[in-house]
Amino acid sequence: MRERAPALIAVLLLITLVIGTWWAADYAQHAIPIDPPPRITHEPDSWATNFVMVRSDPAGVAINRLEGDRMHHYPDDDSYEIIQARAVGQQPGSPITVATADVAVMDQDGARIVMKGDAHVHRMPDDENPPLDVTSEKLTLLPDENVVETNLPALVVHGKSTMNGTGMRYDNDTRQLEVFSATDVKISGTESRTRNDTSGQSSAGGTKQEP
Repeated sequence: MRERAPALIAVLLLITLVIGTWWAADYAQHAIPIDPPPRITHEPDSWATNFVMVRSDPAGVAINRLEGDRMHHYPDDDSYEIIQARAVGQQPGSPITVATADVAVMDQDGARIVMKGDAHVHRMPDDENPPLDVTSEKLTLLPDENVVETNLPALVVHGKSTMNGTGMRYDNDTRQLEVFSATDVKISGTESRTRNDTSGQSSAGGTKQEP
């Protein structure tokens, strides 16, 4: 028995050492964060000056261009903020549109561009239509749908005709313009009038035209 005692003691010490090492490693793993979770805050992770981004269709034809003096990218929502922004839409078969604003925010993987501060959209004239201008504090561009819209007060100038209203939507593919809750409408060559509208030709209660 005395001859086995040293061997038993050695085995017990080895087992104790293994258990102690395992406990120490487990304690250290739980006590010290190895990979702390990243902070999700709306802070830019990259920037650029003289920013230019061009989107193309599946055939490789450029259909949208967004540029500005400075760009910040925010990783939390994968959005881009562009200072002194200028957006150009040139969809095949549609008139060219040029939008400008103090600030633009592009998100949803480029499917939405929100123009803020002195926002203005100009649709170029063509053989059948005079130019169209839309001015508001905020305008939302939907490049994939070729649409511009807002739920804020907007001034629409189509040739020599003007329309003031709260809320508007313009589809550059169909050339259809809807002005909701129109408060001042002056149609050149047809009529000149001021009115308060809560209902009209469109289902949303406004004035619908096809400029």
